[in-house]
Amino acid sequence: QVQLVESGGGLVQAGGSLRLSCAASGRTFSAVGMGWFRQAPGKEREFVAAIRWSGGSTYYGNSAKGRFTISRDIAKNMVYLQMNSLQPEDTAVYYCASSGRVVYVYYQTSAYNYWGQGTQVTVSS
Repeated sequence: QVQLVESGGGLVQAGGSLRLSCAASGRTFSAVGMGWFRQAPGKEREFVAAIRWSGGSTYYGNSAKGRFTISRDIAKNMVYLQMNSLQPEDTAVYYCASSGRVVYVYYQTSAYNYWGQGTQVTVSS
C-alpha cells in the first residue's frame, strides 16, 4: 500500500505562486510515474503534470505549460509542483497520484493506482 500526502495549497492572489508537495510512503515505494491532477467544483478531474520516476521525463497539460514545473526528489520520495503566474481559473483541489503500471498513460486518471486526499488551491482576482 502506498500513501500520498499533499501539502502547500492555500489562498494566493492572481499572479502569485505556490509550491505543492507530495510525500509518498509505504512498505516499498516504487512508481513508474507520478502525476498532479486538479478538480474544480462541477468539473471533471483534469491532468496538470506528470513525471517519470526513473529518468525524470516530464509532461504537462495545456493549462500548465509555461507556468508550472513538476519535479521529484527520489531520495525523499517527494514530488513537487511549482505553480507560477496563478490565475483564478487555477482554483481547484489538486491531487497527487502514483502509477505503477507498465503501460503508463500519464494523462489518464485510470493510469494511477494511488491518490492523495488533495489540497485546495484558491486564487483570488
